[in-house]
Amino acid sequence: MTQTRPPLFDFAASQNARARAARLAGDRFLDQAAAEGLADRLAAVTRKFERGLWVGDAPAPEIVPFATHWTSMPFDSREILAVEGSFDLAVSLYSLQAVNDLPGALVQIRRALKPDGLFVGALLGGATLSELRDAFAHAETATRGGISPRVSPLADVRDVGALLQRAGFALPVSDVERLTVRYKDFSGLARDLRAHGLTNVLAERSRKPLRRDTLAALLGHYAEHHAEDGKLLARFETIYLTGWTPHDSQQQPLKPGSAKSRLAEALGTDEQPLKDR
Repeated sequence: MTQTRPPLFDFAASQNARARAARLAGDRFLDQAAAEGLADRLAAVTRKFERGLWVGDAPAPEIVPFATHWTSMPFDSREILAVEGSFDLAVSLYSLQAVNDLPGALVQIRRALKPDGLFVGALLGGATLSELRDAFAHAETATRGGISPRVSPLADVRDVGALLQRAGFALPVSDVERLTVRYKDFSGLARDLRAHGLTNVLAERSRKPLRRDTLAALLGHYAEHHAEDGKLLARFETIYLTGWTPHDSQQQPLKPGSAKSRLAEALGTDEQPLKDR
């Protein structure tokens, strides 16, 4: 009998957070910066894509020019990408953030692409909101004797690169951009998180309101340990993913021992044999 691992994220809560973010008139600077980052990476590709798949609700204006026709499709509550046909390009802008089975989601995206199709995506990285994570842990430990899930676990850039390979993408690349935002007060940070749909959607999150003494301890720790010149600091880290579906025309790594010249010759130096130990 196989045991099903409980979900990390609450799909309904994630949908509600995204819907509320769409209603708010906040400055979604992370979405804007990530869309521009994805556009920069697509601009470096010397190819015009015919059919584009936007993994989400609607393609960002910065991405629209890179494909002639777009299909928009988010993952459903079963984490299935219900698309038909093959695409030349697939783009995800933070839409994989609350997916429980990220490797499986990447496999589905690869399968939706034609051979030599391109996937580019953006995910929040592990350093994101590390100050908030630390402040919550300190405050709950001090006032409640333990911590509850408050900030989602996030991937490391090296882990994401390995996931691309695991999902069957060729020529995988992952890189990271970091941004530190300075806030006048904690309410500004909370407002921006709501505007981006980055509120707590963990399945095991506490449903109880944050206690006043816990909030006071959080604010005090944050101001003491994560502030500069009277401003609260909040780090955001965006990981960019790039991968191609395999194709015979793609560059292949050389087999070991197939080099026709020595490294010493290329470097213009003398080759020194290692001494026996």
